[in-house]
Amino acid sequence: MLKGESFILVIDETGDKKKGDSTDYVSRQYIGNLGKVDNGLVSVNAYGVWGTIVFPLIFKIFKPLSTLQENDVYKTKPQLAGEIIEELRNLGFKFDVVLADCLYGESQPFRTVLDGFKLKYVLAVRSNHQAWSNSDNVEYSDWHTFDRIFSNGNEQIYYIQEIICQNSEENSEDIRYWKITKDILKERKNTTWYIISNLPGEIKKTVGNLYGFRNWIEYGLKQAKNELGWADFRVTNYEQIERWWSVVCCVYLMISWHAAARGIDSKADAEIPDGQSYSKSEPSIYSQHNWWDFSGGWKSTLNNLRLIIQPYGFFNLIKPWLTIFNIPCLQTGFLKLINIMNQFKGYVAFSSE
Repeated sequence: MLKGESFILVIDETGDKKKGDSTDYVSRQYIGNLGKVDNGLVSVNAYGVWGTIVFPLIFKIFKPLSTLQENDVYKTKPQLAGEIIEELRNLGFKFDVVLADCLYGESQPFRTVLDGFKLKYVLAVRSNHQAWSNSDNVEYSDWHTFDRIFSNGNEQIYYIQEIICQNSEENSEDIRYWKITKDILKERKNTTWYIISNLPGEIKKTVGNLYGFRNWIEYGLKQAKNELGWADFRVTNYEQIERWWSVVCCVYLMISWHAAARGIDSKADAEIPDGQSYSKSEPSIYSQHNWWDFSGGWKSTLNNLRLIIQPYGFFNLIKPWLTIFNIPCLQTGFLKLINIMNQFKGYVAFSSE
C-alpha cells in the first residue's frame, strides 16, 4: 500500500529521561518531554500521515559527542534526519510534503537534502530567521484569516501573513516565508509560527493547517508513547531500544488503524453527551462489557482492545499457580473465554488479496 501511495512525512524528535552512562548514549542534553536539560536519550523519528492514519517509519538515536564510542561518527540531528529521508527515498517511499520544526528548518544541509530529492516542505524557522534579520528590504503582507482545523474536527480562526524578503541571501523564487498566529494582538510563542516553504501556488489558506499536522502528531504521539510505554523502557543498549521501539510503534499503528475504522460520528445520540463523538460500528456482543468505551478516539479504541486481550493476559498470570493447584474447571473456563476472544474480528476489514 505505502509504496504506491504518496503521503505526508513528519520529522520529529523524542527525548526521555534515562539512567545510564556514556557507553549507552545517555547524556545530559535537552529532553523535549521534560522541556529542560537532563540525563537521557534523544531520538530523531520519521512518521507518515496517510489520510487519517499516522504510521511510524524510522528512528535514529542521537549520540552526543561525550558518548561516542570507538567506531562512532558524530552526527547532528538534522544530519540524522537527512539520512532518514535518503533511506526512505531509496526504499521507494513517496512524500507529498515534509514537515519539521525549526531545528530542521534552520539547517541548510537538511534543506539541501530535501532539494536534492526535489521534495516539497513546510518547515518552522525562528522568529529571528536570517532571511529577514539580514535583509535590507523586508515587506509584510496584509493579515489574512483561515480556519484552523484541529484533529478533533474543531475549527478556530487563525491569522497568516507573508514575509517578503527582497535581498535575502537564501532568496529564491521557490521559497516563501509565512507568519501564522492565533491572535495578532498577542502573538504568544506557543500559538505563533514562522515557517519556510517551497510549496507553489496560492497556499495561505492551506499552509497553516498543513504545518498543524506536525503539532497534532507531536501531541498525539506523546500521549500514545505514554500509554504504550515508549517512555518507560529500561534498556539503553541501541539494539534493545530498536526492538522496543519497533514493538511499541507496531502496537501504535494497529490501534490507530482500528480507531480510524471504527466509523466515528460527531453527531451524538440522546444517550451521548452533546459534542462528544461516538463509534457507530461496535461489536454487538463484546461491547456489552461494562467497561466498553463507545466514545470516539485513539484512547477509547486502546481501552476496548485491551479488554479483548485481558483473558489471555490474566490466564498467563495465574497459569503458574495452576501447575501447583490442579483446578481443571478454572483452566477450561479460561481457555474457552480466550477462544471466544479470538473470534473478535476487530474494526479493520483486510482484503484477502
